Amino acid sequence: MSAHKTAVLSALATALFTAGSLQAAEPLQSLGKAEGQLDIIAWPGYIERGDTDKAYDWVTQFEQDSGCKVNVKTAATSDEMVSLMAKGGYDLVTASGDASLRLVAGKRVQPINTALIPNWKNVDERLKDAAWHTVAGQHYGTPYQWGPNVLMYNADIFKQAPTSWSVVFEEQTLPDGKSNKGRVQAYDGPIYIADAALYLKATQPALGIQDPYQLNEQQYAAVLQLLRAQQPLIHRYWHDVTVQMNDFKNEGVVASSAWPYQVNALQGEKQAIASTVPGEGATGWADTTMLHAEAKHPVCAYKWMDWSLQPKVQGDVAAWFGSLPAVPAACQGSELLGAEGCKTNGFDNFATIAFWKTPQAEGGKYVPYSRWTQDYIAIMGGR
Repeated sequence: MSAHKTAVLSALATALFTAGSLQAAEPLQSLGKAEGQLDIIAWPGYIERGDTDKAYDWVTQFEQDSGCKVNVKTAATSDEMVSLMAKGGYDLVTASGDASLRLVAGKRVQPINTALIPNWKNVDERLKDAAWHTVAGQHYGTPYQWGPNVLMYNADIFKQAPTSWSVVFEEQTLPDGKSNKGRVQAYDGPIYIADAALYLKATQPALGIQDPYQLNEQQYAAVLQLLRAQQPLIHRYWHDVTVQMNDFKNEGVVASSAWPYQVNALQGEKQAIASTVPGEGATGWADTTMLHAEAKHPVCAYKWMDWSLQPKVQGDVAAWFGSLPAVPAACQGSELLGAEGCKTNGFDNFATIAFWKTPQAEGGKYVPYSRWTQDYIAIMGGR
């Protein structure tokens, strides 16, 4: 994201949340005794304790060092995370940019005091003041990981990587001579509308789409038309990573948007799977560990936020998930990630990713997220 875009988004966020009734709570000034446990909402694969692979465990040592037992609730979409945080009972959430400002505006999270997080000094300068967690100069969390939404494909069908997202958006004959109908997937979340908008930004420049999250009525109508035409091609709208991986293995699915996590996992099972970022670019996520406004275990939460910013932990998470660390030193700080891991995962592609953010109306200029939600549910249902 360009510095200009970040500044504009930051100004928008500040105006949005300071013009309203939001008064930021005061961040903690000191940490007392650890409470003994910690409840985290996280994306699948983000908090590992060695259950799947003993080499990938950044929880056990933390529990031993801090005395805080970690409990994890996984969530498959940003909307699910917002809903869980609204219900309460959790301390932390690994929120993507399309959830983070909603959580701030809804007063579900509290500002943090970076002085209580010694490893804050390690954070990538590109992320330190990012608009998706910084409002009116207050930080509402610590950066965790970031990365693109990739095009995952069956390498037996595609001998060469697809160069366009058209393989999932438009009916066509694939390299094996068969149609893509019923063999591709799309993400089960309204934010996927931005993927379609990014595709049209490149393929229909006359629409004048500048930002895939800021669509006027004409642009939005064109994007919905594309998604309605895509619907008959879709085998399944995915949100469960395990189900999607099974669909690629057993259900004949050959191409879909995905996270690097699924690609890594399937390659680990020796499946003929690869991924690419096509010519039109990609949406992506920059995730922030955010502290619930009514966290019952704030000391353990601060200890975890600090722990999570160590180079080795950041590198291990990136190696497991296929993501990029929020700490540049992690690029050399993890045997699991390796010396070339950051380069392979796209550390230098930061500026080319259209990071998830919540669409705002901005005085009626653009279509707000509430409409994205209603319309995408209708499209998935074939309406």
